[in-house]
Amino acid sequence: MKGLAAFAVVLVAVVVTTAARGGHEFPVYPGYYPHEIRIETIPPEQAAGLLLQNKIQAYIGLEPRFSGAVPESLRAVESLGSFVIVRVNPESSLARTNVSACAAIRTVVRDIAKRRGEWMFHPYPVTPFHGDYLYHVDLAEAAKTRLVSNAADASAPVVRSLRVRATSALARSLVRPDWFTQRPEWDVAVEEANVADLVASSTMAVNGWLGPPGVRTGWSHAARLLASSVDDEGTRERVQADLRRLETRAYDGAVERINLERELVAALAAGCHALVAGYTVKREYISIEYSAGIENIGFDSISGLNSPIFIRTVKLKDFPWNGWLSLGTDTRPAAAWNPVAGFTDGFGRLMWSAVGDPALIPSPNDVGWMLNRISDVQANPAR
Repeated sequence: MKGLAAFAVVLVAVVVTTAARGGHEFPVYPGYYPHEIRIETIPPEQAAGLLLQNKIQAYIGLEPRFSGAVPESLRAVESLGSFVIVRVNPESSLARTNVSACAAIRTVVRDIAKRRGEWMFHPYPVTPFHGDYLYHVDLAEAAKTRLVSNAADASAPVVRSLRVRATSALARSLVRPDWFTQRPEWDVAVEEANVADLVASSTMAVNGWLGPPGVRTGWSHAARLLASSVDDEGTRERVQADLRRLETRAYDGAVERINLERELVAALAAGCHALVAGYTVKREYISIEYSAGIENIGFDSISGLNSPIFIRTVKLKDFPWNGWLSLGTDTRPAAAWNPVAGFTDGFGRLMWSAVGDPALIPSPNDVGWMLNRISDVQANPAR
């Protein structure tokens, strides 16, 4: 398996170097590849030691477990990790009316807002890691103010003790002990949704095309997480109509598009059967030690190091233009190894970032695209 991955990368490197029309006298090498890339599945408890021993130069996935402070020879790369979502059980008696559902979900969200931990309270589905967050800043701040405010609202008080289910260790840490339940009967659930899995499950890669275009946007994530929980018929129809227009680009210019995105997310975030309460930050580590480490790293604000931009910008300090790159990941190969229906697991996505060669790759910090290569194009004819 390692030999196959390394062989494929060598082939891609030859193609890219030919297309770049560059020599060693130039400091910039777009579409750069080490001539050998080794990807290994490594448990998080072993990753820290291997990074410190320079046996791997980056670890993609769960945060490694360090026995003490992180040494200066390592650098953390931060990206969006997961959403924290609060949902009302549709089978609960509290879901029978909008008033009681709102009271239940807001009670839980306001309580977990006071709890510290490895998460950020942010009761809005578009986060600062999303490229379209600038269009939603005011709505996000208004949602936070509305939820944590002590002012009276339309919610009725919860008439009995809540039964709250938690689906992850982080979620369990946010739930009050007297609310927590593991029984089949529950009122509200606190859940985590992994962003990398959310993006991967919506992405298609065909003939060098990565899409759909909105797969990494905040409004798309909001729709994936919350649209199924909208119970009001009118709101559901409006959400579906706005979503169709955004997905088919049925709008006139950027202003109309931005207004559609804001209306869609505001409608989804105003519901009382599911709310995004916050998000976690994923930290992945790279070795920056001289001379066994790496430098000039590009990474994605949504998917972190498991992205095409990382493989195309990583530069080894040992070699000016080439060398051996060793990567660790926390996931084992589980999907089919083919470019049509495969490479959908974490390991496969990382490998396809190395062996695939699309003309365009996602921009690392926004919702657009960037060229994979540079071509010697003359803007104006020579005189």
